[in-house]
Amino acid sequence: MSKKLPEKTKKIRSEDLISIFEKRYSEISPVWIPTQMEWMNSVYKTFNDYEKFMIIMYLLGNTFDFYSKNFMKLNYDEYFNQNQIEIEKINVMQISRSLNIPKETARRKIVELEQMGTIKKLTKKIIIDRNTWPNIKPEETIKRMSRFLSILSGILHEEKIISEIITTDKLVEIAKEYFSFVWKLYYEMQIPMLLNFKKIHGDLESFHVWGTCIVNQILNSKKNDNREMSKENYLIKYLYNYDQNNTGINAMSISDITGIPRATVIRKLNKLIKTKFLIVDIKKHYLTTGVHKKKLTEAQKKTFINLSKFAACIYNLSLMKN
Repeated sequence: MSKKLPEKTKKIRSEDLISIFEKRYSEISPVWIPTQMEWMNSVYKTFNDYEKFMIIMYLLGNTFDFYSKNFMKLNYDEYFNQNQIEIEKINVMQISRSLNIPKETARRKIVELEQMGTIKKLTKKIIIDRNTWPNIKPEETIKRMSRFLSILSGILHEEKIISEIITTDKLVEIAKEYFSFVWKLYYEMQIPMLLNFKKIHGDLESFHVWGTCIVNQILNSKKNDNREMSKENYLIKYLYNYDQNNTGINAMSISDITGIPRATVIRKLNKLIKTKFLIVDIKKHYLTTGVHKKKLTEAQKKTFINLSKFAACIYNLSLMKN
């Protein structure tokens, strides 16, 4: 029986997705941003340290890249049946440059990962021991990502970009079947996002705290029907502008949601107020301001470009499966 080849005319282009992100921003952003911040919560809780997680992402990403270049594909079960993953020689300088971490900080974090047993040197090999991680399998991340892509596929279907809505279950199936390839793409999307917002906020704790305030305002915006609202109006009303009608969030709630200690949260909130990213009301509730709207919007634009590339690849995988 001959195998039917995928039709190139049905290929989904990242450029088409970017235009939809702009056009339907008020529907997509309230789903995408909470999905990202839930991932940030899981990132922090893995090691209680962003830099350690990013170093592991970087090292595993290189391994995924090696698999891809050598035409190797591991599904979810095949990948996680191996508790130890061999990685290339650790180059501290390269890690420092790639992740925008000071060289001595990168060296210290690697030593701490070795002390934890996460990175081990066995004879001539260097391995990552996933037994030392809490919540090792990204089960919830795959579900959240697939749920978002399914919702986005509904919007793309309405815009006649794709012929049918792709279900969450189908996308979970694809992510697990092509896990090593999908996770390579996922890390290539997420690492630049972290670096862009770290550059803006100075550190990832501040970004995480600020992002949690943004999510709180987005959740409040869902009480209204914003489907016909332009991107510009949505940003002004809910995200990058102070509005006394918005409901803020307090430090204790931010700490509970993110897992960041309350003392650290308060210190970062004070920094964010000083740098005019946030404002605090008389109830000690924190809200965003519009002071840094331009650079925040630019950073999100870059994130959406990488998201469009990631989503297009996953949707095209789905077409090939069909």
